[in-house]
Amino acid sequence: MDDGFDDYVAARYERLRHAAYLLTGNRATAEDLVQTALAKAWVAWRRIDGDPDRYVHRIIVNTHASWWRRKWRGEVPAEHLPDLPDQRDLATEVGRRHVLRQAIGDLPRQQRAVIVLHYFEDLTLVQCADVLGCSVGSVKAQLSRALRRLRVDSETHLTGAER
Repeated sequence: MDDGFDDYVAARYERLRHAAYLLTGNRATAEDLVQTALAKAWVAWRRIDGDPDRYVHRIIVNTHASWWRRKWRGEVPAEHLPDLPDQRDLATEVGRRHVLRQAIGDLPRQQRAVIVLHYFEDLTLVQCADVLGCSVGSVKAQLSRALRRLRVDSETHLTGAER
């Protein structure tokens, strides 16, 4: 029986995995997160009314939050990025992406979710609020705080040569 789930997974898997990677900062954890979310979505697939992306994104964000709560936080992040090998053939963009990825990973869970959903998944503020189960005002506030923090973090980590 074709219920569209296989087609949905084939069409959206890479995009969901990318969003999960941005939330987790770890490829293996992102894979696990998407697999868990798709397993949960499959169970409820016939009951999903409307756009399944909204439902699956909510599962990803909520599952990540529950995993994050259980995560051991005994590690302390380094104050500065480790020195990259002095290779002039690396594009400046690679360094900037690394800094941005790290800065996104350092954001609080809710701010990271808003950034990923709004900028990487192209959801509107209203859609983000719906997925996260909060008000549009809360999404705007989280987005503002996240962008402010990302600006400060990326400026702190970029050297004069990379700017």
